[in-house]
Amino acid sequence: MNRQTLYILILSFILLLGVLFFSFFFLIPKGKEYRLLRLEAKKEFQQLELTQNRHDIVFNRLKELQAQNRHTISAFDTPFNTERFERLYKKEFTDLYLTEVTTFETNGTFKVYEVNATSKITSPESFYTFVDGVNKSEWIIGVNFPIHFERDGDKIRSSFTMKVHNNEDGKQEK
Repeated sequence: MNRQTLYILILSFILLLGVLFFSFFFLIPKGKEYRLLRLEAKKEFQQLELTQNRHDIVFNRLKELQAQNRHTISAFDTPFNTERFERLYKKEFTDLYLTEVTTFETNGTFKVYEVNATSKITSPESFYTFVDGVNKSEWIIGVNFPIHFERDGDKIRSSFTMKVHNNEDGKQEK
Protein backbone atom coordinates (compact mmCIF):
# COMPACT_ATOMS: atom_id res chain seq x y z
CA MET A 1 0.00 0.00 0.00
CA ASN A 2 1.24 3.39 -0.73
CA ARG A 3 1.29 6.27 1.66
CA GLN A 4 -1.55 8.26 0.10
CA THR A 5 -3.92 5.36 0.33
CA LEU A 6 -2.97 4.84 3.97
CA TYR A 7 -3.61 8.52 4.80
CA ILE A 8 -6.95 8.42 3.03
CA LEU A 9 -7.90 5.24 4.92
CA ILE A 10 -6.89 6.72 8.30
CA LEU A 11 -8.69 9.98 7.49
CA SER A 12 -11.80 8.05 6.39
CA PHE A 13 -11.70 6.00 9.59
CA ILE A 14 -11.38 9.18 11.71
CA LEU A 15 -14.25 10.77 9.81
CA LEU A 16 -16.33 7.61 10.25
CA LEU A 17 -15.62 7.66 13.99
CA GLY A 18 -16.51 11.39 14.08
CA VAL A 19 -19.82 10.75 12.29
CA LEU A 20 -20.61 7.80 14.58
CA PHE A 21 -19.68 9.85 17.68
CA PHE A 22 -21.81 12.78 16.48
CA SER A 23 -24.74 10.47 15.66
CA PHE A 24 -24.74 8.55 18.96
CA PHE A 25 -24.03 11.43 21.32
CA PHE A 26 -25.83 14.37 19.68
CA LEU A 27 -28.17 13.42 16.86
CA ILE A 28 -29.99 10.40 18.32
CA PRO A 29 -30.66 11.93 21.79
CA LYS A 30 -31.86 15.17 20.22
CA GLY A 31 -34.09 13.19 17.85
CA LYS A 32 -35.74 11.41 20.78
CA GLU A 33 -36.21 14.74 22.52
CA TYR A 34 -37.62 16.19 19.29
CA ARG A 35 -40.16 13.36 18.99
CA LEU A 36 -41.25 13.83 22.60
CA LEU A 37 -41.61 17.58 22.10
CA ARG A 38 -43.51 17.04 18.86
CA LEU A 39 -45.97 14.68 20.61
CA GLU A 40 -46.37 17.17 23.44
CA ALA A 41 -46.98 19.99 20.95
CA LYS A 42 -49.55 17.86 19.11
CA LYS A 43 -51.40 17.26 22.41
CA GLU A 44 -51.27 20.97 23.18
CA PHE A 45 -52.70 21.83 19.74
CA GLN A 46 -55.50 19.29 20.24
CA GLN A 47 -56.27 20.78 23.65
CA LEU A 48 -56.17 24.26 22.12
CA GLU A 49 -58.59 23.19 19.38
CA LEU A 50 -60.99 21.66 21.94
CA THR A 51 -60.81 24.76 24.10
CA GLN A 52 -61.31 27.02 21.08
CA ASN A 53 -64.36 25.00 20.01
CA ARG A 54 -65.80 25.20 23.52
CA HIS A 55 -65.07 28.92 23.61
CA ASP A 56 -66.84 29.41 20.26
CA ILE A 57 -69.89 27.46 21.47
CA VAL A 58 -70.09 29.43 24.73
CA PHE A 59 -69.48 32.73 22.91
CA ASN A 60 -72.26 31.99 20.41
CA ARG A 61 -74.58 31.03 23.28
CA LEU A 62 -73.66 34.28 25.06
CA LYS A 63 -74.47 36.34 21.97
CA GLU A 64 -77.74 34.43 21.55
CA LEU A 65 -78.72 35.07 25.19
CA GLN A 66 -77.70 38.71 24.93
CA ALA A 67 -79.93 39.09 21.87
CA GLN A 68 -82.86 37.34 23.58
CA ASN A 69 -82.48 39.28 26.84
CA ARG A 70 -81.31 42.68 25.62
CA HIS A 71 -84.29 44.37 27.31
CA THR A 72 -83.32 42.94 30.71
CA ILE A 73 -79.63 43.74 30.22
CA SER A 74 -80.41 47.33 29.29
CA ALA A 75 -82.78 47.53 32.29
CA PHE A 76 -79.87 46.69 34.59
CA ASP A 77 -77.87 49.53 33.08
CA THR A 78 -80.72 52.05 33.14
CA PRO A 79 -80.43 54.32 36.17
CA PHE A 80 -83.51 54.46 38.35
CA ASN A 81 -85.19 57.86 38.34
CA THR A 82 -87.51 58.25 41.32
CA GLU A 83 -89.35 61.30 39.95
CA ARG A 84 -89.97 59.63 36.60
CA PHE A 85 -91.19 56.44 38.30
CA GLU A 86 -93.64 58.40 40.43
CA ARG A 87 -94.79 60.45 37.41
CA LEU A 88 -95.37 57.30 35.31
CA TYR A 89 -97.21 55.26 37.92
CA LYS A 90 -98.86 57.89 40.14
CA LYS A 91 -101.98 57.78 37.95
CA GLU A 92 -102.36 54.05 38.71
CA PHE A 93 -102.43 54.55 42.49
CA THR A 94 -104.17 56.64 45.07
CA ASP A 95 -101.10 56.48 47.34
CA LEU A 96 -97.54 55.89 46.16
CA TYR A 97 -94.56 56.04 48.53
CA LEU A 98 -91.00 55.41 47.43
CA THR A 99 -88.23 54.84 49.97
CA GLU A 100 -84.66 53.61 49.51
CA VAL A 101 -83.86 50.54 51.59
CA THR A 102 -80.49 50.66 53.36
CA THR A 103 -80.73 47.37 55.25
CA PHE A 104 -78.86 44.14 54.74
CA GLU A 105 -81.08 43.44 51.71
CA THR A 106 -79.00 45.73 49.50
CA ASN A 107 -76.34 43.62 47.86
CA GLY A 108 -73.35 45.84 47.16
CA THR A 109 -73.80 46.81 43.52
CA PHE A 110 -77.56 47.41 43.58
CA LYS A 111 -79.74 49.91 45.38
CA VAL A 112 -83.04 48.55 46.51
CA TYR A 113 -86.07 50.83 46.71
CA GLU A 114 -89.26 49.85 48.41
CA VAL A 115 -92.44 51.11 46.85
CA ASN A 116 -95.55 51.07 49.01
CA ALA A 117 -98.59 51.61 46.85
CA THR A 118 -102.30 51.59 47.45
CA SER A 119 -104.70 51.62 44.55
CA LYS A 120 -108.41 51.44 43.95
CA ILE A 121 -109.15 49.21 41.01
CA THR A 122 -112.31 47.77 39.54
CA SER A 123 -111.02 44.19 39.21
CA PRO A 124 -107.89 42.22 40.04
CA GLU A 125 -107.36 41.83 36.28
CA SER A 126 -106.51 45.54 35.94
CA PHE A 127 -103.99 45.14 38.76
CA TYR A 128 -102.29 42.26 36.95
CA THR A 129 -102.28 44.33 33.76
CA PHE A 130 -100.41 46.98 35.74
CA VAL A 131 -97.96 44.35 37.05
CA ASP A 132 -97.39 43.17 33.48
CA GLY A 133 -96.69 46.77 32.43
CA VAL A 134 -94.22 47.20 35.28
CA ASN A 135 -92.55 43.95 34.21
CA LYS A 136 -91.95 45.46 30.76
CA SER A 137 -90.66 48.78 32.12
CA GLU A 138 -87.12 50.01 31.71
CA TRP A 139 -86.16 49.04 35.27
CA ILE A 140 -85.80 45.78 37.19
CA ILE A 141 -88.77 45.74 39.53
CA GLY A 142 -89.93 42.87 41.71
CA VAL A 143 -93.41 42.86 43.21
CA ASN A 144 -93.34 41.33 46.67
CA PHE A 145 -96.02 39.09 48.04
CA PRO A 146 -98.43 39.09 49.80
CA ILE A 147 -100.66 41.45 47.86
CA HIS A 148 -103.67 42.47 49.90
CA PHE A 149 -107.00 43.02 48.16
CA GLU A 150 -109.92 44.53 50.09
CA ARG A 151 -113.38 45.37 48.84
CA ASP A 152 -114.17 49.06 49.24
CA GLY A 153 -117.64 49.70 47.85
CA ASP A 154 -117.57 49.14 44.10
CA LYS A 155 -113.76 49.29 44.00
CA ILE A 156 -111.03 46.93 45.19
CA ARG A 157 -108.25 48.38 47.32
CA SER A 158 -104.87 46.72 46.79
CA SER A 159 -101.78 47.17 48.92
CA PHE A 160 -98.34 45.76 48.08
CA THR A 161 -94.63 46.54 48.00
CA MET A 162 -92.22 46.49 45.10
CA LYS A 163 -88.45 46.45 45.08
CA VAL A 164 -86.66 48.37 42.36
CA HIS A 165 -83.13 47.16 41.76
CA ASN A 166 -80.85 49.93 40.57
CA ASN A 167 -77.28 49.28 39.43
CA GLU A 168 -75.02 51.66 41.34
CA ASP A 169 -72.18 51.05 38.87
CA GLY A 170 -74.42 52.35 36.08
CA LYS A 171 -75.19 56.01 35.41
CA GLN A 172 -76.29 58.33 38.20
CA GLU A 173 -79.95 59.10 38.87
CA LYS A 174 -81.39 61.79 36.63
